[in-house]
Amino acid sequence: MFCQVIIDIVHENVASPFTYRIPDGMELEPGQRVAVPFGRREKEGIVLGLSEDCDLDEARVKDVLRPLEDYAAVPAELMELAGQMAEDAHCPLAETLRLMLPAQMRGGRVRVKTERTARLAVPPEQALAAADSEKRSPKRASLLRILADGAVHPVRELSEEVKDPNWALKKLAADGMILLSDEESLRTPGAVFAQPEDPGFTLTPGQEEALDEILPCLNGRGGRFLLHGVTGSGKTEVFMAAVRKVLSIGKSAVILVPEIALTPQMVAWFRGRFGPVAAVIHSRLSPGERFDEWRRIRRGDARVVIGARSAVFSPVRNLGLIVVDEEHESTYLSDHHPRYDAREVALRRCGNENATLILASATPSILSFAKARRGDYMLLEMPRRVQDRPLPEVEIVDMREELENGNRTVISAALRRALRDCASRGEQAMLLMNRRGYNSFVSCRSCGYVVKCPNCDISMTYHMVSEDGLLRCHYCGHAMQPPVTCPECGGRYIRYFGAGTQKVEEEVRRILPGVTTGRMDYDTTGGKDGHAKILEAFRSGRTRILIGTQMIAKGLDFPRVTLVGVIAADMTLNLPDYRSRERTFQLLTQVAGRAGRGEQPGRVIIQTYKPEDPVIGYAAAQDYRSFFEDELQRRRRGLYPPFTLLARFLTESPKEEAAAAAADRLEREIRALAEAHPAWSRKLLLISNDTPGVKMLRGRSRRHVLMKILVSREADEMIAAMTELARGEFEGTEVWFEVNPTTMM
Repeated sequence: MFCQVIIDIVHENVASPFTYRIPDGMELEPGQRVAVPFGRREKEGIVLGLSEDCDLDEARVKDVLRPLEDYAAVPAELMELAGQMAEDAHCPLAETLRLMLPAQMRGGRVRVKTERTARLAVPPEQALAAADSEKRSPKRASLLRILADGAVHPVRELSEEVKDPNWALKKLAADGMILLSDEESLRTPGAVFAQPEDPGFTLTPGQEEALDEILPCLNGRGGRFLLHGVTGSGKTEVFMAAVRKVLSIGKSAVILVPEIALTPQMVAWFRGRFGPVAAVIHSRLSPGERFDEWRRIRRGDARVVIGARSAVFSPVRNLGLIVVDEEHESTYLSDHHPRYDAREVALRRCGNENATLILASATPSILSFAKARRGDYMLLEMPRRVQDRPLPEVEIVDMREELENGNRTVISAALRRALRDCASRGEQAMLLMNRRGYNSFVSCRSCGYVVKCPNCDISMTYHMVSEDGLLRCHYCGHAMQPPVTCPECGGRYIRYFGAGTQKVEEEVRRILPGVTTGRMDYDTTGGKDGHAKILEAFRSGRTRILIGTQMIAKGLDFPRVTLVGVIAADMTLNLPDYRSRERTFQLLTQVAGRAGRGEQPGRVIIQTYKPEDPVIGYAAAQDYRSFFEDELQRRRRGLYPPFTLLARFLTESPKEEAAAAAADRLEREIRALAEAHPAWSRKLLLISNDTPGVKMLRGRSRRHVLMKILVSREADEMIAAMTELARGEFEGTEVWFEVNPTTMM
């Protein structure tokens, strides 16, 4: 027998499978990882297929050295998915196969964890009799009495009851009384959140209506749904009920969430309902935890997977349902090679495996809602909150008037009063400030110089980490002391402008000195379980006011929160991106929805310098339909997605001239393609070779070539051709090709 193996090397020269002989007595199957000789080295690979015949000179065909596991690490369904993704992305199959496995499996960087255990080798009655007659060693007697329950006991646990038990255990084993062995020990991610039991809710009529449409599709009909409900309408309960049905018919489910911050709460809910069949996959797990959770899923022990975008590749058995919660979030787009959109991957995977897809959001992306309107998804709407709780009362504060009245702090008079009232009632509040740090930038008032990162074309942010503080770059992490005098003009008028979460937290502590506050941003959530610990402190009431960036704005459910404050509502409104209005609406609507989810009504205060902007008004009213119609008309006029595709080549190089030369070459090649294909040129509305908003990043100069393409059959052909252009040789320069990229910066 022979096998075709994809070598784990991402390079065009080794993109095709290599043939190896399977030695006598070795059994392999497609998807299994193997060690094979490759040149003078040993390399890992994945079996693509088996055959009885070989077209090559058999004398030159080498043998497989050994299987790396005794099972197919990549099941057939994921092998198919990897092949489709490689074809779509025009990249080597080895690159997409890597997505299907925990990264640490490659190279044997993570292994099965074992633990020393002890169990009886004789009947319990004999062990107890021996313990009673044991006169010389109280330790042996104690150990025999513990082990008499017949269970397998880790030695680690025995040492908590009997001090230094190892010698006594060895003696009992030598006497034939017990058996010592090394057994597999699973590294389970710690559950920081309390795990509530199933409350046995009766679904609301709105939830029942949505569920009645979904349930018939779970038996293999493969429905596609967009579940659109206002914040607090109970969308999670709908897909929990769908998961319960999926499990009852022997299938599995994958639940995708956009932020690690949401994972602990979602995991707690699902473990409370479904017990140990729930597994979690995200980037903050240790390599060992991720490997063990992956193995539980692969074996079928875990049939509900909750995680961030990479969880879409979980090797669940008999997939029945994928839910993409908060589907509008840009974090579902991967900006690493091979680039992918987890929503599109989920759609493809559900199609391959006849599974049902549910996209859920209170603020669906414009693209998804437009697809639902044209019939690509069935639209399910839930316009009422659970128990008909009212949407929160929203007040818009004009910060220009605050300045005129002499208030130069980041908190308006109205929000200050509301915070005091909330604290006096013993309730909780959340404050959104979508910028971390203390001050947003440092500038010279004499000449206007702004302190920028030496590695990136980005202003540095002031962080209060010591008495003097530090300037930090939020892109590359570079840190430096703030200047005393201006590096440009030598002036001493160095001032700090803007505000971040640190400054907001300081101001809240000044207003409410006895009230505990928590801060949730990139700086405070580092390390293992960083998000979960902050959220658990808030859930339990130990923290009364939670200040954070956009990571607190979505999906979280805290019934005691009655007040939400938005410090700078228009911060994202003026970004140079056609989606800035959409993202501002989504952020404001989502964070407003955190208020009033319990028995007490909620209140939201939105602070803005542009209260007249329609987006602010739509978000305050939680009026998604009006916003959608307004935004769709704007995009139709400007020919933006969904009416066109925006594509770009992004070039990066340590040398500015190299990045520019690569961009110039790509522009010439695109124009040549358009001239050679008249049908293409009519669909290519724009070609722009320019410097992006961030012209330098992590010490590398950047250029991009932007294209606007009408949605059409020709567009697919053009995208394929452009993908091939990006794979050309560019000396000293990296080139990426993106379609509808997450950011135009």
